[in-house]
Amino acid sequence: MKTMLNVALPKGRLGEKVYTMFEKAGFECPSIRENNRKLIFENPEIGVRYFWVKPSDVAIYVERGAADIGVAGKDILLEYGPDIYELLDLNIGKCKMAVAAKSDFYDDHQKTLRVATKFANIAKSYYTALGRDIDIIHLNGSIELAPILGLSDVIVDIVETGTTLKENHLEVLASIVPISARLIANKSSFKFKNEKIEEIMQSLKRQTEETV
Repeated sequence: MKTMLNVALPKGRLGEKVYTMFEKAGFECPSIRENNRKLIFENPEIGVRYFWVKPSDVAIYVERGAADIGVAGKDILLEYGPDIYELLDLNIGKCKMAVAAKSDFYDDHQKTLRVATKFANIAKSYYTALGRDIDIIHLNGSIELAPILGLSDVIVDIVETGTTLKENHLEVLASIVPISARLIANKSSFKFKNEKIEEIMQSLKRQTEETV
């Protein structure tokens, strides 16, 4: 029996795109395309097992060895700093981490800047580098509400098109870092299942080069 390669895929549209790339790489698992609520899919013939997990949890599964490889957003890797190998930028799921505020916002450096975000570590690193004193307000959803209701001065969040910001009369003040989906590997798995991981990585790399 073949050694199984366990792959953590992020649930949702990004995960479906990623699976299509793995399929093209020759690591298909037809049952994943069926309309069902299963979370684990395997193809013993080629030795691959996929499972859907919440995007923010992929890195945890990989770091702790429940998955050998997975695909996670650069935002998650920067925020949590998991002990994994980052192998490849897949060039999909592109967006950016940015600072945004109301269009009439003025930054008074005499005051502590109130920053609403769910990416506390990214925000801290960014403002520490600027030497700016901040107060982090940790929120999990609808971050855009914070400056509108006076809870915060600015927000640090992921921006894709900027439509949500515009609709709420907010604008981007600064881009912090570009974000995209990354192929990551468990450090031990990368050593012991290297051949298979390298094979997938090289095929995915070719695919990303074709789309550039």
